[in-house]
Amino acid sequence: MGARGGAADEHKPDVAVLDLGLPDLDGAEVITGLRGWSRAPIIVLSGRTATADKVAALAAGADDYVTKPFDVAELLARIRVAVRHATVTAPDPGERAVDAGDFTVDLAAKKVARDGRDVRLTPTEWAVLEILVRDEDLLVTGAQLLNEVWGPEHAEDTHYLRVYVAQLRRKLEPNPSHPRHLITEPGVGYRFTREPER
Repeated sequence: MGARGGAADEHKPDVAVLDLGLPDLDGAEVITGLRGWSRAPIIVLSGRTATADKVAALAAGADDYVTKPFDVAELLARIRVAVRHATVTAPDPGERAVDAGDFTVDLAAKKVARDGRDVRLTPTEWAVLEILVRDEDLLVTGAQLLNEVWGPEHAEDTHYLRVYVAQLRRKLEPNPSHPRHLITEPGVGYRFTREPER
């Protein structure tokens, strides 16, 4: 499987489990290539344990990162969570489209648009955004987001959140370094608001 898709392009996977140590291929390029045409969850399985490697893979579009050696039961649980986040369920009558001015979030269709154009989000990016939007104007703690998106074993992995919130800001905020809608509450968590911060 190359960065252009290869076997994955032909078979349209529900989830991709990727080792970064591929012969003749750069794992980050493969992630970027997959993200160019697929929203399927990507789980990186790697012997690389450095935080920089994890952050680089997540920033390239991976949804989760599992280090070797790993427990098969844990990997299967993570795959189930990733697939659950990616699965489009039937719309709930109470769900709605939320117009933040700079972008619109359609909770029922699981779509985001900015300037009239669809914004491509990874399943994990969507999971984080959906939680924040559903709890509009309320503080969502980092621990709550980590638990709901990645599971209780990631309660201390705040760098995951920083990476994904930064990616969401780059995709949605007019000025990502001065966010108007995806607000950090330092040391506590995050909050979504339609009204820009004054």
